[in-house]
Amino acid sequence: MNEDFTAGHTSTPSTTSTMNAVGTERRTTRERVLVTGGAHGIGAAIAERCRQDGYEPVILDREGEDAIHGDLSDPDSTAQALERALADGPITRLVNNVGAVFPNAVTDQSLDQFDAAVALNLRSALQCIQALLPGMREAGFGRIVNMSSRAALGKELRVAYAATKAGLLGLTRVVALEEGRNGVTANAIGPGPIATDLFTRANPADSPKTKAIIESVPVRRMGSAEDVAHAASYLLDARSGFVTGQTLYVCGGLTVGRADV
Repeated sequence: MNEDFTAGHTSTPSTTSTMNAVGTERRTTRERVLVTGGAHGIGAAIAERCRQDGYEPVILDREGEDAIHGDLSDPDSTAQALERALADGPITRLVNNVGAVFPNAVTDQSLDQFDAAVALNLRSALQCIQALLPGMREAGFGRIVNMSSRAALGKELRVAYAATKAGLLGLTRVVALEEGRNGVTANAIGPGPIATDLFTRANPADSPKTKAIIESVPVRRMGSAEDVAHAASYLLDARSGFVTGQTLYVCGGLTVGRADV
């Protein structure tokens, strides 16, 4: 599964943001944000939103013309990609977005595939955090956003996915507790049903399944990748420094639940 590092990537050096008298972030040069799995879908929307917000996205992915190529399920490949990403200096913002579903019931889940899910969905996040934390500590500032899922609360046929996404929530909270004193925040996002290209190819807008999903969402629509990117933008902002260890569900109200019984 390993890929050669064939894509070039250029970025401007990162700087530590400063705050003016009214608490508005002020930058003298573009700061960098590391986005894993940023070539497609939600990750691509987050990378684009980072550009709009004045950051320089550094994308780690197996694909993508502007990405640093690497297999994030492999520790050695991930380490090489991170080394390239940090060659221009520290990066003080991180979005751990990469992940895969690995659909299976508990009784059908192979241990090899479960290990693969842990490697991609959870281990890669820890490895990226460990690589970027020294620079965040030195700067006295850091923003970490981990992409979890509503499936972390439990979802049939998603044993590996749910377990690893729940693991990200635990990782987020531990990092928040340990690194808050260093100016580093860590939060998670739990997307609900998001109409990515992958979803819409498998579930046309007029299909009964899609209509049923929309009817179950309190706001009566599917989410968009841009909805998730907007949440990430808030958590990456220097002004969100008093928010840490939290999970922001971008789900149209699905996570609220009902007292129907």
